[in-house]
Amino acid sequence: MKILLINPPRSPENNILRYAPAEARRFIHKKLIGPPLGLLTIAAAVKDHDVIVFDTKGEYDLVPDAPSLDLMVEGLLEKHHPQIVGVTVITSEFDYSIEIFRTVKRVDASILTVAGGLHPTLCPGDFQDPSVDLVIPGQSSHIFRELVQALEKGTSFAAIPGLWINSENGLKKTTGKPPVWDAADTGFLMPDRAHLKRWIDTYKVGNSPFPSTYVFTSLGCPYKCTFCSIWSQFQGKYYQRTIESLIHELKSIDEYPVVRFADANTVVDEQFMIALFDRIEKEGISKTFIMDIRADVAAHRPDIIEKLARGGLKVVICGFESFRDEELRRYHKKSPVFDNKMAVKVFEQNGIMVRGNYVIPNDYSHADFESLAEYANQNRVVYAGYTVLTPMPGTVFHKQVKDQIVDHDYRKYNFFNSVMKTTLPHDEFHAKVGALWLIKKGTDVI
Repeated sequence: MKILLINPPRSPENNILRYAPAEARRFIHKKLIGPPLGLLTIAAAVKDHDVIVFDTKGEYDLVPDAPSLDLMVEGLLEKHHPQIVGVTVITSEFDYSIEIFRTVKRVDASILTVAGGLHPTLCPGDFQDPSVDLVIPGQSSHIFRELVQALEKGTSFAAIPGLWINSENGLKKTTGKPPVWDAADTGFLMPDRAHLKRWIDTYKVGNSPFPSTYVFTSLGCPYKCTFCSIWSQFQGKYYQRTIESLIHELKSIDEYPVVRFADANTVVDEQFMIALFDRIEKEGISKTFIMDIRADVAAHRPDIIEKLARGGLKVVICGFESFRDEELRRYHKKSPVFDNKMAVKVFEQNGIMVRGNYVIPNDYSHADFESLAEYANQNRVVYAGYTVLTPMPGTVFHKQVKDQIVDHDYRKYNFFNSVMKTTLPHDEFHAKVGALWLIKKGTDVI
């Protein structure tokens, strides 16, 4: 069976970039970088079939004047003649996913269309467009394999628990519970990165000459920040990979000298990370590592940070979120501003470059921006990111403020656009956020 898996394009909506001062624009993110691990895992689950993974993000990076999305999809259908087309979907790329599905059905209505990923997990009801046949929430590789088998045998999809089936009467969830599937342990599947050879040179961060890849050491998150969708996606559960599977994966990706650990928080189980980096040292694995690490971990366990640095950790993404403790409490961050300051010292003492991220509420006034700018100037880090506090669908924050949302265009749900009414004029608010991107030590973008 021929299966086409598509990673949709990025949303171009970026009001921070649009209104930022000219000198700040080169530092503001214009794209998300990295291979689609979810699709590569799906591909591994059905590797006994003829699977094609197509990364439109990588394609547009590689060939900027590549055809429009509909023509690109038409070309893929003409070349490969798939029986199934699957698309991974995050909120800001929802519209592109529907465009892909509609193009597929226009070309050949018999092709089975399947939506998966973060947005289908949190908002499956959004996929009622008639171009979508099936929706698979959650960690779906095993369910995807079951539906492929059902299609081969000509049996009903209704017998597969965990699916949403679309029809003239709307979406209907299949009955029964899907089997327990720990995608981080016994259910782990090695992502099939061979599908991405065409685009490997586009997976580079900042001025690095080397391509990077994602590797997850865990799934989910034990913390419950109100603005984050990760713990909601996994219903508050946390799953840790095994050391053996991680060592095996790290040894298998020689073509990627840079590894970004794609965890919500890389250091949750402290003893696990100590043991992992003991093995990395023992096995002689030499990589440049990028991780997301909470400030409170670094502040209270500098010994762990020192160990990770010796093992190759060079860049840390740290969610500062705010310079005010009252805002951090409102976000349920459970890590005070003091920890942010202490963490920066620990990272810098170990030669680790810090990217500190702040989220800016829509109600910030001139005085708020001035106070944040003053704080950030006094506490500069090598890299800094300033984005908009966004009520992402499926989060606690979205439920708290859903009546205040004035812009429901999903393309703008990428943290670079306020979708709620701002206290300052709309363009001035985004210009103020954009100007903050100048407050950092480094000259690179990450």
